[in-house]
Amino acid sequence: MKHVFIYLFSWVSFFPTNGQDTVVKKDTLNQRLPEVLWTFTAPAPIYASPVARSGMIYFGSVNGCFYAVNILNGHEEWKFETHGEIRSTALIHAGQIYFTNGSGSLFCLDEQNGRQVWKFTRPGEKKYPLYSFADYYQSSPTYYQGVVYFGSGNGNIYAVDAATGMEKWHFKTGDVVHSSPVVSGDKLFTGSFDGYFYALDLNGRMLWKFKSVGHRYFPKGEFQGSPAAYGSQVIVGARDYNLYAIDTGLGFCHWNLSFPKGWAIGQPVIHDSILYVGSSDDQLLMAIEPHTGKVLWQRSLKFNIFGGAAFGTNTLYIGTLMGKIFALDIKSGELRWTFETKAYKLNHLIYFNEDDTYKENLFGTVIRQNEDFLKMYYALGGIFSTPVKIDQNLIFSSTDGLVYCLKIE
Repeated sequence: MKHVFIYLFSWVSFFPTNGQDTVVKKDTLNQRLPEVLWTFTAPAPIYASPVARSGMIYFGSVNGCFYAVNILNGHEEWKFETHGEIRSTALIHAGQIYFTNGSGSLFCLDEQNGRQVWKFTRPGEKKYPLYSFADYYQSSPTYYQGVVYFGSGNGNIYAVDAATGMEKWHFKTGDVVHSSPVVSGDKLFTGSFDGYFYALDLNGRMLWKFKSVGHRYFPKGEFQGSPAAYGSQVIVGARDYNLYAIDTGLGFCHWNLSFPKGWAIGQPVIHDSILYVGSSDDQLLMAIEPHTGKVLWQRSLKFNIFGGAAFGTNTLYIGTLMGKIFALDIKSGELRWTFETKAYKLNHLIYFNEDDTYKENLFGTVIRQNEDFLKMYYALGGIFSTPVKIDQNLIFSSTDGLVYCLKIE
């Protein structure tokens, strides 16, 4: 992701799909292959991760619509139009759904019928001016003790009353805040594109801020990734090719893991006291001991990883921007199976050879400028989201505009 080109937006077609149009590939371990139960089509890319609750899946799309879809059959139960791109993953609490959109609004909807309960709006939402094509997400809200917290492209971190939608406070950072906040130990943690990671008390006062190292290509060391809290540490990746484990009390770095090739902004997830995180240009999924940063195992998935992992009993599931879902053994990282979106099946030979290596002379011919990377991700059905596992079903969203429900295990 360190290529620098002129920005010019471009678009691709979307492809309908059904169970017969998908491909699964099995590797060495003995496990039942997934079966497509249903797909749901939205007329635009989906970056937001699906959220499951009470037999429903909830998610938004960049067409500005927020959807409620039945888990059993993939039928739309209701949708709500916001008139602004939705790249935020929803938060559900006490029968209400919270999410942000590109108009600078935080919405609160009734979970049952999708009716608006309230809307909080502040001006100035924007993408990061440098490399705006790669500012993929909006800040997803978090809830704690009656308050919803989120970041904005106007540089502010907001605290909003969950019941009324009234602002309680805001804190100004130096640039876009599209990192999703996390609350741990009565502190709020989130990063900013100004290159600082912030710790605030729950009244909005800064306790400390941590500066990333920076990098030749990204000297500010923008904090684009979202954090995960674990014990006395909060773990977050930045554009300066580093994954940081920062002390929640004093704001110093316990350890950092550097990635030679590119961003370390995959979504970190803690499962059974192990940290799982993917990297962008290094294309690695890693299992890490979170106290020390020791890598327990790593596996190349051959393409950029931005979303987090979902977990079964012995298996983890994660997607890549190539349009593939991987099922891996939790303890060893050994591959169990892969699942390919239809968009990948239709278009991967434009960019790749049969073995998923880049075609010769791809850069400078098919990919000439930065927005061509985004066009490639759309053409492949890239998976920016984190899957969700519900019983024996795995559900994930994709930039081909589809939500897939797979029967697994």
